[in-house]
Amino acid sequence: MSTPSTPLASPAELRSTPVDGEQVLGALSPSRASDFMTCPLMYRFRTIDRLPEEPSADALRGTLVHKVLEDLFDLPSADRTPEQARALLTPTWEALLAAEPAIAELFTDEGPDLAEWLASARDVLDRYFTLEDPRRLEPAERELYVETVLESKLLLRGFVDRLDVAPDGAMRVVDYKTGRSPSQLFEAKALFQMKFYALVLWRTRGTVPAMLQLVYLGNGEMLRYLPDEADLRATERKVEAIWRAIRIAEESGNWRPHRSKLCDWCSFQALCPEFGGTPPPLPGRISDPGTLTVDDIA
Repeated sequence: MSTPSTPLASPAELRSTPVDGEQVLGALSPSRASDFMTCPLMYRFRTIDRLPEEPSADALRGTLVHKVLEDLFDLPSADRTPEQARALLTPTWEALLAAEPAIAELFTDEGPDLAEWLASARDVLDRYFTLEDPRRLEPAERELYVETVLESKLLLRGFVDRLDVAPDGAMRVVDYKTGRSPSQLFEAKALFQMKFYALVLWRTRGTVPAMLQLVYLGNGEMLRYLPDEADLRATERKVEAIWRAIRIAEESGNWRPHRSKLCDWCSFQALCPEFGGTPPPLPGRISDPGTLTVDDIA
């Protein structure tokens, strides 16, 4: 069985820079905001308690594919071919394994077969080339760290997979997803992350990105969206509402679970009241003065 890993500081936390002369309220990334909207108790377990989680073969495949696609653009444009992407796969995997040897435990007798898992990553990479021709692209940035402080003094930060900038300055924000594209019912939730990035870029560069593009490699589809200032102002209001809800939960100690289909993939079921568990105590918390729920900010 694989060994749960204790979360370290996130990449965004490690890269975040001191804000000169400003006292920030706190920091929020799109992944942590999404955690809270999905389930406040999961947010608490990940962000407040920093509980260990079972590693996931699917998440690891996503990390591997993202790294190969990032490194693919280091090659001369003519060499950005499916064959070269496949050639990058094994050395990239070996580098990930050398950096974190414990991930090898995923591929024991109880886990997926390593050869089949690598083949599935190869299939995902091949599918990328049915959606874009990287020989015709020259990204301005890859794995771009972005951050900004809102007027409320809330720090927003995160990583953009790829930023394309046209000769006229128009920006396209690109994010790779190794899963399948969402149904129309869940498109807004999928776009929240991209609007979050667009908001940060708008605040730092003064220009609204021309396009947000989600590349779904699980089923070979793209989701494109053209944002405007009204979209990003609404996103800012939503982010502020999420932060207020987080602060209320912190002050009250009331982190309410929100049961959904996503619970099937949660590492914390044994501690969740929805599944008969008991969360570890949060000492020094006051009684509940009132709570914003997931539905209040959806």
